[in-house]
Amino acid sequence: MSSAKSGWVARPGRWVVWAIVAFFFVNLIGLVLSVVIDSFGTKWFGTWLPEGFTTHWYGDAWREFGLSQVLFTTGTVAISVIVISVLVGVPAAYALARRSFLGKQLVMLLFVLPILIPPITYGIPLATVLYKFHIAGTMTGVVLANLVPSIPFVVLTMTPFIEQIDPKIEAAARMSGARTLSVFTRILGPLLLPGILAAAILVLVRTVGMFELTFLVAGPDSTTLVVALYNSVFGAGIRANQQVDAMATIYTASMLVLLLIALRFVNPTQLVTRVREES
Repeated sequence: MSSAKSGWVARPGRWVVWAIVAFFFVNLIGLVLSVVIDSFGTKWFGTWLPEGFTTHWYGDAWREFGLSQVLFTTGTVAISVIVISVLVGVPAAYALARRSFLGKQLVMLLFVLPILIPPITYGIPLATVLYKFHIAGTMTGVVLANLVPSIPFVVLTMTPFIEQIDPKIEAAARMSGARTLSVFTRILGPLLLPGILAAAILVLVRTVGMFELTFLVAGPDSTTLVVALYNSVFGAGIRANQQVDAMATIYTASMLVLLLIALRFVNPTQLVTRVREES
C-alpha cells in the first residue's frame, strides 16, 4: 500500500494526466447535459436550471423536419449500405486473404485511402459525377456515396478474420466433395459470422454518422438524420434553440444506442490488435 502511494508521489505526471482527463470528461458531460436540459426547458436565461420543463419542442422538431421520413430514409440507406458492403467486401477480403498476386500491397493501399483521407476531398468530385448522371439527390445516390468508404472498411475488417481460418479446413471440405458455394455457406459462413456481424455494425454506425458525403448528394427525399440536424441549425428561418437542441438530443441518443450495440459485439482492442498484426 505504501509503495503504491509512493509511486503516485514520485510520479506527479500521473496527477497531471488524470487531471486533464477529468477536466475533459467534466466539460464533455456538461456540454451534453446542457443540450439535453435545454431541449426540455421553457426559458433559460441566467439561472442554473430552466424556469420550467416541457416536451413540446420534440413534437415541434418532429413535425417541422418530418423526422418520420428522415428516420425511415436513414434506416433504408444504412441497411442498403450494409447489405451491399458485405456482399461485395467479404468476397474481396477472401481474395486478398487467400491469394498472393503482383500489386497486392497497392490494392490494399487503395482500400485504405477512402478511410484515411477526409471524405470532403473526394466527396466533391464524386458528387459532381453523380449529379452529371442525375443520380445525386436520390436515395440511390446517397447509398452509392456511402459505399465508397464502407466497402473498403468491410474489406479491411474481414481480411484478418479470414486469415485466421486454417485453409486446410476448406481443402478438407473440397476433398469431401463440397462445392464452392457449399464451402462458403456451410463452412466459412458460420466461422466468419462474428466478423461479418462486427463489420456490419461498424458500417451502420459509420453510415448513420457520415455527414460530408451524404450532405453533398442528398435531396429533399433522401435526407438522413445527420443532414437534418445540420439543416435545423443552418437552414433558412428562425427556430427556437430548444427545438434545435431537441434535434441534437435525438441524434445523440440514436448514435449512443448504435455505439452501445457495436461495443456489445465488437471489442475495439481486438480490432486494433488485428490491424497491428496485419501491418
